[in-house]
Amino acid sequence: MIKLYYGVKIGKHYKFDRMELSGSLGDLGTLLPLALGMILLNGISATGTLFMVGVFYILSGIYFKVPTPVQPMKVIGAYAIANYDVITPNIIYASALLIGMILVFLGITGLISLGKYVPKTVVRGVQISVGTALFLQGLRFILSPPEQHIVAEFQLYLHQYSFFGISLYFLIGIIALIITFILLENRKLPAALIIVIMGFIIGLIFGKPQSINIGINLPEPIFMSTNLTVSDFLTALFLLVIPQLPMTIGNAIIAQHDLAKNYFGERAKKVTYKSLSISQGLADIASFILKGMPMCHGAGGLAAHYKFGARTAGNNIIIGSIFLAIAIMFGEYSVEILKLIPFSILGVLLFFAGAELMTMIKDLKDKKEFFIALAMLGITLISNLAYAFFIGLLLHYLIIKKGLFKV
Repeated sequence: MIKLYYGVKIGKHYKFDRMELSGSLGDLGTLLPLALGMILLNGISATGTLFMVGVFYILSGIYFKVPTPVQPMKVIGAYAIANYDVITPNIIYASALLIGMILVFLGITGLISLGKYVPKTVVRGVQISVGTALFLQGLRFILSPPEQHIVAEFQLYLHQYSFFGISLYFLIGIIALIITFILLENRKLPAALIIVIMGFIIGLIFGKPQSINIGINLPEPIFMSTNLTVSDFLTALFLLVIPQLPMTIGNAIIAQHDLAKNYFGERAKKVTYKSLSISQGLADIASFILKGMPMCHGAGGLAAHYKFGARTAGNNIIIGSIFLAIAIMFGEYSVEILKLIPFSILGVLLFFAGAELMTMIKDLKDKKEFFIALAMLGITLISNLAYAFFIGLLLHYLIIKKGLFKV
């Protein structure tokens, strides 16, 4: 059944209107900084990365039939960018293959289904930890741009130029923040759509893309030009894959499953531990073949899409098609287009996505549960989510199951 409804609606699973378009842009604040960082600093293929993001978005929407995020794997991305002089493109590609094979194995064997035994307290701890991390990163992006390799030069100029003593870069972020507050529930003028368009206009006014060629660009398969070594795989396994796995299982499978059920109920029946694990695994194996980045789903991404208006899988088709078009039309020059969006505006998207995910803690009633969730948050902020996840499980066992400590 196809009918007009502020756009086009196809059955109950796909709607294409301004709200779905707005929601589809909601997670750019997470996706673009890490993707651009690995492309510009580590040297992975822009064409392969953006092409695979587009394909993964579209196929995820078609299969799951509800909004389903696509994100860079955060531990891998953050570590690779921070150590770009050591982590080569080959190591990143190798990590995609390794973690993809592990996730497919966990899904096919059913071992990933053990996630259903993770207590709600720990799931909420993961969600508030990820939400707070996104919230704080959003604030950092609003205050100042990240390292100059990732942003366009005009953004550094805007940060240095003051308007009545206020950085113009910061002022853009504050204006975008106010607009988003005002329009957050507005269905005629969706917040994310308005501020992203505003960002592109600012980018075109103050900066301009470097030389850009438009044509037909397709990813180059890895076996045509890349020689991977055993050292690449060993480095990827110990530095990237093993640290990433607990976060992927905790955030992109367990917390993602829980949040999808909360948002969409029976419509999210295909969003299971097994399907999420296999989905990400197959995508990462394909990303290895086409020289893309390691990708996952993620509760933070789902919160972002939902917060800015996504309610159907039309969200996935829209944003996936945008990334596919950019990859195919501009190829390796794609980054020049994406760098036009001021990072202070991406920070606003992160700010609201994080706040949305943090609210999931509201259904915890017992102060013991709050203590465990907040302890996980503290551990995440000073260390990482992997440690927080395992310590949260331990605290739940000792405090709630065994009652060994009073809170």
